[in-house]
Amino acid sequence: MNRQKLSGMKENFLQRRYAVSLGRRYVLAAASVVLFGVLGCSQINGNSNALADSKMPQSELPVQKKTVIPDTKLVNANNKFGFKLFSEILKQESSEKNIFISPSSLAIALAMTYNGASGSTQQAMSKTLELQGMSLADINSDYANLKSLLENPDANVQLNIANSLWVNKDVSLRPDFLQRNQDFYKAKVANLNFQSASALSSINNWVNDNTQGKINKIVDQIEPNQVLFLINAIYFKGQWSEKFDQSQTAEHPFYRASGQQKPHPMMSQESEYKYYENEQFQAVSLPYGKDGKVSFYIFLPKQNSNLKAFYQNLNAENWEKWLGQFTSQEGLIRLPRFKTDYEVTLNDALKALGMQEAFSNQADFSEMGKNLTISQVKQKTFVEVNEEGTEAAAATSVGIVATSLREKPEPFKMIVDRPFFCAIRDNQTGSILFMGSILEP
Repeated sequence: MNRQKLSGMKENFLQRRYAVSLGRRYVLAAASVVLFGVLGCSQINGNSNALADSKMPQSELPVQKKTVIPDTKLVNANNKFGFKLFSEILKQESSEKNIFISPSSLAIALAMTYNGASGSTQQAMSKTLELQGMSLADINSDYANLKSLLENPDANVQLNIANSLWVNKDVSLRPDFLQRNQDFYKAKVANLNFQSASALSSINNWVNDNTQGKINKIVDQIEPNQVLFLINAIYFKGQWSEKFDQSQTAEHPFYRASGQQKPHPMMSQESEYKYYENEQFQAVSLPYGKDGKVSFYIFLPKQNSNLKAFYQNLNAENWEKWLGQFTSQEGLIRLPRFKTDYEVTLNDALKALGMQEAFSNQADFSEMGKNLTISQVKQKTFVEVNEEGTEAAAATSVGIVATSLREKPEPFKMIVDRPFFCAIRDNQTGSILFMGSILEP
């Protein structure tokens, strides 16, 4: 048996390992889509079919082991980018609207796109994504290791990350760009006839399948000048380490930012939690699974404060500082059952963070093909929290078209009966998978 056949068998085995059958409930999913088009009538670089794997250079495959911790630079970069993005969205959204995003899904989709950027466009994306000082090889390798480490961390916490590239059959992209996305991001690459009605269904069906039905549509239409979609999907299924007793759930008032109140089902539990409190807010970590490798974090402003004041101090530096002050403490938590969905176009936020050129006719994605520019970045999300766990979904589309030992204290009481900030974090890597502003459950 030759070496090439052995390599193929090894790759098929690894892919089957990731094809884990995930359940239907308590799901957290995210999908990111990157859309590409051609400027005018110009041709994409090269004449070979985009899937001509036999002609692709064989880049060095990443070594993926559960024990490999990715460079903290990448996790720190993603979290810093996530908080910057969240801050920009807050500026643009209504003060009465729930917000819930997946900075991790967007960062992965943009990292795949980054593999095609060059010149000043690459520099602008590097600055926006906080990747300065990291080589492309390091970024790709660290993402491969991070994916391996994040997936399925616990018997009761399942996480699957899937990537795909959908190429118009009339377009050829640079083989090394496609190969890097296949090698490091395990991206599925497929050719479609974008003029066919079935192309839209094929793309959206993949997103639906890889988010367990939580995001059933991310691409609304395919423009005539569209050449490529890059999609990231994250699926999370987690049960609380200690489920809430449904018999303890009762209606209590929830106070909106306006001061108005409404009766709402509130879950209650007394236990020992990782907890932190200062003059501005209370914060608690609710773990998933047996080992608490992933947690749901809630930051509740004090009665004399509010979310607006809290967000003035919310950044990556303070986030790490606050997490370092969490300690185990007994207490009571009362948390609303809530469900919300959210959709946002991220063009303006990313431009404000420094990616203007990537959206312009001056965009340089020559490492991918000729005359490409980003047209739209959009994210859809869904989240539900109840007594047993968390179910949520996010889909992000990025389109390119024509030119994230002390003295035992008194038990705390944390009544989450007013607007709050929340985040879902992988505690072993520090990666923030989701974050949100819940103004009304």
